Amino acid sequence: MAPSQTAQLAFSSALFGVLSFILGIFAELKKPPYGTPIQGKDVIICKFPSDPTVALGALSVVAVFISAALGILSVFFPYKGKSVPRKVMFQNTTLFVFFQLAVGLTLLGAGMMLTGTIQEALQHIHNVHQDLEYACPTAKTGVFGGAAFLNLDASIFWLINLMLTMNVREDYFGETEDSKGEYREVLTGDNDMEEDKHTAA
Repeated sequence: MAPSQTAQLAFSSALFGVLSFILGIFAELKKPPYGTPIQGKDVIICKFPSDPTVALGALSVVAVFISAALGILSVFFPYKGKSVPRKVMFQNTTLFVFFQLAVGLTLLGAGMMLTGTIQEALQHIHNVHQDLEYACPTAKTGVFGGAAFLNLDASIFWLINLMLTMNVREDYFGETEDSKGEYREVLTGDNDMEEDKHTAA
């Protein structure tokens, strides 16, 4: 993989991670604390102000998954047209640990964001309640913001994975080239010995 391709994958993954963070923060800020309860006939009808929280939350989830997909691609993308076996890749303990952490943070952040988004959407859809003391709450405060920071952390971990992957690839292909060089030297030495024998004969 050329350096420009590495930079493109790193930039794209980070960009979508930051975008997911920004969308999540705006979703948190735009979310109303509660709706307005309207007394109906033996029911409470919740009226919520128009806000983009659900759309922002959904877009944040999409962005973090794109960031993760690009992060995974950067780990397994062929290096200069050659790929490192997955088994060899994950023999590096540091890379293995950071890869698992990146996946875990991505799933946790996306899960929290998706949960908050679904809760908010359901509050708007099911706005008629039999409980006459229902206060018309919205999704729990802090869910969108917390998920946004997790998504940002996940994108940082994907960048770390990319750097660790490049180190593993350099070591692997360096050792491979060294082994090939030693093998060529042995073959050359054997050929020289054969030629000397023929000359002596």
